[in-house]
Amino acid sequence: MKKIFLACMIIALYALPLEAQINNWNISKSTHFIIYYKEAPQRFIDQLIDKAEGYYNDIADNLGFRRYNFWLWDNRAKIYIYDDAETYQAATKQPAWSYGCANVQDKVISTFINSKVFFDTILPHEMGHIIFREFIGLDTAGIPVWLDEGIASYQEKRIYSMANSFIKEAIKKGDFIDLEDLSKMMPAALKEEKQVNLFYAEAVGIIDFLVKKFGQDDFILFCQTLRDRGDLERAIKYVYPFRNIRELNEAWVEYLEK
Repeated sequence: MKKIFLACMIIALYALPLEAQINNWNISKSTHFIIYYKEAPQRFIDQLIDKAEGYYNDIADNLGFRRYNFWLWDNRAKIYIYDDAETYQAATKQPAWSYGCANVQDKVISTFINSKVFFDTILPHEMGHIIFREFIGLDTAGIPVWLDEGIASYQEKRIYSMANSFIKEAIKKGDFIDLEDLSKMMPAALKEEKQVNLFYAEAVGIIDFLVKKFGQDDFILFCQTLRDRGDLERAIKYVYPFRNIRELNEAWVEYLEK
């Protein structure tokens, strides 16, 4: 699990070269995506389009980004499907354990046929990164990693389904990471799988709390304020009924303990 988390995070932060030889690829288009492939069977492409469009709608609806219509016509995201893992790794310079990667700046996602974790894990994760960063800006200062990773992980059923129960157990055991400390953490630097899993669970959990407790409009305003002001505590104070991150943390823990 740790390798999947780190793969999703690291490759979302580093640009990959765009594929130059477009003419060598078959192309299939949907409302928000352009799929490039060579030998992939049509059923795989159809499944990919269905999953990608479904995730796009879910992310846009669940987090309130629907109104912004980022990915239409020439602005559609691109997905490259390589024929096998070796070709994918050679083209993208990814390690042997990578099943998919993204160039956030250019809205390009790459994988290979039958990548076993791509549909349920990497595809929604990387789409979350791209949608959020397109909304908030690639170089915006003051964005905590937990917010970026939490949004990216929000549609991953495996993480979402276990997030709150995992956090509640951490609270009982005294392992809970408060938001002040969470905001300083870089999951790539964490050495223990338990810490990595808790980081991602809490990242998803706090976003779930903000959206469910205060609604999508306030969450969008929070992201906009953070984008414009570049200060986490000011954004929290401006949008939510908390004077600082500690009060938000206390309210979240109280919510979890009910």
